[in-house]
Amino acid sequence: MTPNHHKLARQFVLLDNFYVDGEVSADGHQWSMGAYATDFVEKIWPLTYRGKPAGSSLKALSIYPSEGNFDSIARPAGGYLWDRCAEAGVSYHSYGEWVEDGKKVGDPAKARVKALEGHIDPLFRGWDLNYPDVKRAERFIDELHRMERDGGFPRMTILKLPNDHTSGTRFGAPTPRAQVADNDLALGMVVEAVSKSKFWKETAIFVVEDDAQNGPDHVDAHRAVALVISPYTKRGYVDSTMYSTSSMLRTMELILGLKPMSQFDAAARPMYHSFQAKPDATAYESVVPAVDLQEKNKAAAWGSKMSEKFNFAKEDAADDLLFNEVIWRSVKGADSPMPAPVRAAFVMPRVAPDEDDD
Repeated sequence: MTPNHHKLARQFVLLDNFYVDGEVSADGHQWSMGAYATDFVEKIWPLTYRGKPAGSSLKALSIYPSEGNFDSIARPAGGYLWDRCAEAGVSYHSYGEWVEDGKKVGDPAKARVKALEGHIDPLFRGWDLNYPDVKRAERFIDELHRMERDGGFPRMTILKLPNDHTSGTRFGAPTPRAQVADNDLALGMVVEAVSKSKFWKETAIFVVEDDAQNGPDHVDAHRAVALVISPYTKRGYVDSTMYSTSSMLRTMELILGLKPMSQFDAAARPMYHSFQAKPDATAYESVVPAVDLQEKNKAAAWGSKMSEKFNFAKEDAADDLLFNEVIWRSVKGADSPMPAPVRAAFVMPRVAPDEDDD
């Protein structure tokens, strides 16, 4: 399902000790873009998470305190990446992040915050699980080729590929296998296109999840997929340094000459061990997953009735434990129970044995 994620980790840097700072999408996007989730966000998201509680007569709250919603109180004091870019005179652009999609495909999207007005692609579709990630990749690649021809490639680009969330086993929707494979192929296409462009020799691509959604990981429920891809990234290297979302942000800030946004990215360990001084500009060749991207869920799939009740129109509206189990059984087999989440009290702050802290 994920040949490109695996190939990128093997060809560049495998990060086996990386953890997200967020718990769910609501605070995860705040951490990913601003290295902080405000008191308002941290207190509100548990009240609205998963929508209406099962068996409750309470009306479900429709507050999603992130991604530009309720920005006057959700916004961290230090702002977001694009605010720091504007402050430093660094060009920036967002594809799908902090945008409000048009009602239907083809309708233009609009920025949710003033700082992103004029800095988004109105034809790039954000959160919409019915829209393939491959189409998002194709749109970005078209823009990349246009910028190669006409100029204007921003120094900071934020690109959203959301379909690895999946639609569970809802009847008629793409299976979790198909949607994750779609996400994987889209990532591979983007990396290949950038690596074959004239911008590659001065580019670093960072890939991260906004949160791990309590996912069943044998080390910790916060450990997540993370990739660093660049001519200056070490090749075939395992970096076991303990990193977090804030570490990745601090690394970007140092590359672009931006001030930290909070005490967390200011104090985070930069990803020094993932980089080398001598570049290797070998282009990346994407791989097509050996999964049918058109594979659809059948009515008899485990959890299909449960998936019908999940709200996929917005983030964080489905019960994470139930949703994770539906996905687990879909991939591992209906008779394979999902393991309980692991929440480690401590994680080992390892540094690769041939490196030091200097």
